[in-house]
Amino acid sequence: MADEAHSLKNIRNIGIVAHIDAGKTTTTERILFYTGRTYRVGSVDDGTTVTDWMVQERERGITITSAAVTCFWEGRQINVVDTPGHIDFTAEVQRSLRVLDGGIVVFDGMAGVEPQSETVWRQAQAFGVPLIVFINKMDKLGADFAHAVATIRERLKANPVPIQWPIGAESDFRGVVDLLTWRANVWTDALGAQPEEIPIPAEVEAEAAVARETLLEAIVETDDTLMEQYLEGEDLAVADLSSALRKATIAGLVQPVLCGSALRNKGVQPLLDAIVAYLPSPLDVPPVQGKTKKGMQTRSASVTEPLAALIFKIATDPYAGRLAYFRVYSGIMRRGGTVYNASKRVRERVPKLLRMFADHREEVDEIRAGDIGATVGLKSSFTGDTLSAVNAPIELEQIQFPEPVISVAVEPKTIAAQERLNEALRHLVEEDPTFHVRVDEGTGQTIISGMGELHLEVLVDRMLREFRVEANVGRPRVAYKETVTRTGTAAVTFDRMLGGKSQYAEVVLEVSPIDQSGEETHFRSSLRPQDLSLHYIEAVRAGVLESLDSGFLAGYPLVGLAITLIDAEADLELSTEMAFKAAAAEAFRKAVKAASPVLLEPVMDVEVVVPEGFIGEVLGDLSARNANIQALQPHPGGVEAVRAYAPLARMFGYATDLRSATQGRGTFTMEFHHYEPVDSRQMDAILYGAA
Repeated sequence: MADEAHSLKNIRNIGIVAHIDAGKTTTTERILFYTGRTYRVGSVDDGTTVTDWMVQERERGITITSAAVTCFWEGRQINVVDTPGHIDFTAEVQRSLRVLDGGIVVFDGMAGVEPQSETVWRQAQAFGVPLIVFINKMDKLGADFAHAVATIRERLKANPVPIQWPIGAESDFRGVVDLLTWRANVWTDALGAQPEEIPIPAEVEAEAAVARETLLEAIVETDDTLMEQYLEGEDLAVADLSSALRKATIAGLVQPVLCGSALRNKGVQPLLDAIVAYLPSPLDVPPVQGKTKKGMQTRSASVTEPLAALIFKIATDPYAGRLAYFRVYSGIMRRGGTVYNASKRVRERVPKLLRMFADHREEVDEIRAGDIGATVGLKSSFTGDTLSAVNAPIELEQIQFPEPVISVAVEPKTIAAQERLNEALRHLVEEDPTFHVRVDEGTGQTIISGMGELHLEVLVDRMLREFRVEANVGRPRVAYKETVTRTGTAAVTFDRMLGGKSQYAEVVLEVSPIDQSGEETHFRSSLRPQDLSLHYIEAVRAGVLESLDSGFLAGYPLVGLAITLIDAEADLELSTEMAFKAAAAEAFRKAVKAASPVLLEPVMDVEVVVPEGFIGEVLGDLSARNANIQALQPHPGGVEAVRAYAPLARMFGYATDLRSATQGRGTFTMEFHHYEPVDSRQMDAILYGAA
């Protein structure tokens, strides 16, 4: 088994992604059960799932961290990563997709495409990850397979192609028709272990026949030979159709669609078959690219190539310590060996190698190209770092993460608790790249920032429970930013004593807006090297860039600026880099003040799903929160979805208010969309403490 599994073509690195509550973790649990990794079926409701092993996950019934599990099906090794559905933990999805070769997107059979489905679909497309679709919860009241597929086509602009057709729906859902082989299977036993083949039921035969014709047309459009046979009326071999569908899926031309009910143990074995049949092995994806001393180079998925591996997650394990999850793209990672961290330019020893089974693990001697594993004991390596062969260093592309939009202040209750707080924050920052920590210069408070209320709530909960920190936690605050609205210029002459020595520098800076979307700031110099020495220009750049972290309205970071060094003058005897740095910082401050600075606030993309009878109250409440209503979309089952853009500052506590207004029947999702200027009245309230 081990030799066969290590064959590259028999490995599948896949992720399960979806909107919250679509059933990702339940689907993962069934995959583990049917592949023999567990001997009982775990339940999210009972808190007995394998991949949701954190206390916070089991209490809330949601996935917070991505968990890696290795299992085997039909002689193939499948590395499954179960990712979170809540938008606050989108970084977990992002870093998982970066190292995966294929993905399963799970949709709710009644709701179809939901906001987080759109987000993860976009992320998968950005990373070029081929996808198959699993329409889950077909036994749910209001489940509609055709409607769910239509929402994927319309809202995601995708090309979903059903390869199954459901037999029955809602409480009558009992099986599927395989449109390629033209066979029907139903699940009758409680554990769904033995699907039973039956003749295709008369009540679905006509619909299934139309769907099969659509499937055949979609496949032959991607293959000239099959198209010729199809047009000439020849019978098409299932093996040829399956092979063509695999190629089209890997190329991203189509997304095969399956259906089932993971909770009721129906449809999971065909999903496993589809993972093996249609999602790529490491050999089917392009070689990875990275920077070397000789420029950009590629490393293909081969054990004969030098080692190249990417760390995609750091986790603090209560027993093993600091775990680093990695994907090996080429070569072999060996236990006890030495690797080179090309990102940090340091050597690291690999004391242990682990194959992960959620929170359980098996020690192994090596992890080979195309595989996913974990190690402990790395001292200088973090998320996004590349581990490579010492004699053939390569640095793979870093993982980019979104900036946090919400923050709270934390204070230790005692002096003794300060050290524990610092230790806890260090571990949490290492684990989560979207979790930021800083000390407010004005108040001396420790400020922690994250992606949303739930994100910070979970992190604070872990800090208090897992790390036993006694601390007071403030109320959430919005992570505003600052920018300018017009061009401002300032000239500063720095001529004073520093360290007992006269220092001189003259700097003229211009600051103007690039845009207001939170883009990075650009610095350029219009001076030539003969006008001002390059080391002085670099000192000016350093003085400006160091000033960006704290703006001049309320101390928030400055973004979206174009900064130009227009003129400067140096004295041969008195000028120093320190003088130019200080002059640049002062000139920058004055130029920003002259450029009409404004506050920018995060605006969220909100979708609220409520029964039709409550739509008036919801719209009224959103309008009172300064929300900009974008669309009203009817959903099956007498519910409506409201899409709106709303300022984050007005959305605190919305979950409680929505429950009250809709008798607990309304749900909502919210994700960051863009930054926009705060109006002058609200800006005064923020600056002078009234908000």
